[in-house]
Amino acid sequence: MVRWISIVVLTLGLIATGIWGYQEHREKNAILIQAENNYQRSFHDLSYHMDLLHDKIGTTLAMNTREQLSPQLAEIWRLTSEAHTDVGQLPLALLPFNKTEEFLSNIGDFSYRTAVRDLGNEPLSEEELETLNKLYEQSGEIEKELRKVQSLALKNNLRWMDVQLALASNDEKADNTIIDGFKTVEKTVKGYSEGNFGPTMTGMARENHEYKYVKGEAITKEKVEEMAKELFKIDKQTELTITESGDGAQLPFFSASFKNDQKTGYVDITKEGGHPLSLMVNREVGKQKVSLNEGMELARKYLEKHGFDSMEAFQSSQYDSVGVYNFIHNQDDVRIYPDSIQIKVALDNGDILGFSTRDYLRNHRERDIPEPELSIEEAKEKVNPNVDIKDQHLAIVNNDLGEEVLAYSFLGVLGNNTYRIYINSSTGMEVQVDMLKNAEIKFD
Repeated sequence: MVRWISIVVLTLGLIATGIWGYQEHREKNAILIQAENNYQRSFHDLSYHMDLLHDKIGTTLAMNTREQLSPQLAEIWRLTSEAHTDVGQLPLALLPFNKTEEFLSNIGDFSYRTAVRDLGNEPLSEEELETLNKLYEQSGEIEKELRKVQSLALKNNLRWMDVQLALASNDEKADNTIIDGFKTVEKTVKGYSEGNFGPTMTGMARENHEYKYVKGEAITKEKVEEMAKELFKIDKQTELTITESGDGAQLPFFSASFKNDQKTGYVDITKEGGHPLSLMVNREVGKQKVSLNEGMELARKYLEKHGFDSMEAFQSSQYDSVGVYNFIHNQDDVRIYPDSIQIKVALDNGDILGFSTRDYLRNHRERDIPEPELSIEEAKEKVNPNVDIKDQHLAIVNNDLGEEVLAYSFLGVLGNNTYRIYINSSTGMEVQVDMLKNAEIKFD
């Protein structure tokens, strides 16, 4: 009897396991099918958008009037954005595809820059027409390569999930048509970027100079230890762990960290010149005894002590007992917004809890600042008349294309909101409008 009961129980267990396994298999297949469908859609959308992009650029070459040309260039800019999105949804994270993405960005920058300017007063130059011809030719080559991949994928019923598995397993021997096709596309674009395409397309440097202004002699680990203890404000007996950044870092640096019963700390310092990049200190912050304004002054003195001169605060916020401040560089009474530093201060005793100087180190240098072509009163007339202006000054800011421009910065109030409005000091155009955040409402 017991034997039969055991057989029945085992049989039921096997049946239940089989049903569970089948359901798991079905659910897994459903997820794989959904992912495959998304990949297929993104790839075919990419091919479609590249087809349209090539055609639109070709149409632009035949146009001559501003009324038609500006919308067409704006449409090219939109299509490059769509193509970027398509690429981002494909399983290509492990496959180098940066040259193609850079190519799309360059087309977008060129078309946006040209579309937003007054083409009636400043029509396309011979260099820009030559650039359009090159874009037309190059986009046609990319379109052709993508169509080859698309044709082979459809003909051989290839799956994108196989691409993902091949990339994840780093199986270089695998003969995958899709991977090979995209490598060909990337190689084709790389050939263009290495040619004489240069700065005429975007007016910007082709190379990535993330930290090209960082200068100074290489420092030793002993110097890093000395600097880190001073930045952390800890005694000389505290033990530090010091490591170096890995190969390929845009800016080689040392990292130093410590831990005790009360707090932990972490700081990055550049190998070249010994510039502090970022700092974080974690500890329990007590009841506030330092005002937000006093914390700002402590932050300014801390930055000055560690070599960041002529910095002024332009924004401050408070979260519980922690003050958060944004500082920018001031050169000849002109505020340099790209040279910014973010810093956190504990408002229980004024300790520095963190900072980041990455934006400052990327951008800071002595600038040759031109005289503004418009007076501040002329620039003020370009601001919405309903805005009550409270503060005004000259500033260097980044426009939509990431270029630095000299502008008038106006701080004003409209209704219950505060805005910072930047007016180009040469053209009178609005460069940017930022709405400053109000204090957040607390809900019980």
